[in-house]
Amino acid sequence: MTQHTEQRPLRRDAQRNIDALLDAAKQVFGTSGVDAPAKEIADLAGVGVGTLYRHFPKRSDLVKAVFQAEVDATADAAPALAAEHDPVVALEKWLHRYTEFLATKRGLASALHSGDPTFDALPAYFIGRLGPAVGSLLDAAAAAGAIRPVASPKDLLYAVSKLSVTMSDEDPEHGRRMLDLLVDGLRYQA
Repeated sequence: MTQHTEQRPLRRDAQRNIDALLDAAKQVFGTSGVDAPAKEIADLAGVGVGTLYRHFPKRSDLVKAVFQAEVDATADAAPALAAEHDPVVALEKWLHRYTEFLATKRGLASALHSGDPTFDALPAYFIGRLGPAVGSLLDAAAAAGAIRPVASPKDLLYAVSKLSVTMSDEDPEHGRRMLDLLVDGLRYQA
């Protein structure tokens, strides 16, 4: 007897609930952090707390799903930006999108380093999705002669994440200015 390992597709209402929960969790995590009450997330999604726990039995399951959805959306923006803009503008716009992704992940860094095994694969997922996305934009901008080919995708992702950190006494535009400075540096002597 063979085991049937394929999962049945979700019903539309179940998928709508998951999508609403992910959107709500993204918003709530952005303002209140990843330890925000489950009821706050469920209320914003328009579902009961039981529905939240049915789809995401542990808090870490929800955090992981939100993180992966945001990584995917950020990675998927690269080809669209490349199709709409010249290479260096597409790279700059994507890097700004990436900084927005980083800024909305309040409390995520501490959750990712909490030792919860649910998060073990996320760093590789992050690099595996975002590295090729920014790499394609870097390669196109360098091939066009718009930037110097000096940074690897991983280097650039880490540099932007470090530059985007705002100090408590800094204004919210600090990260944007630092990113603009970095892009200007990439353009220098291109």
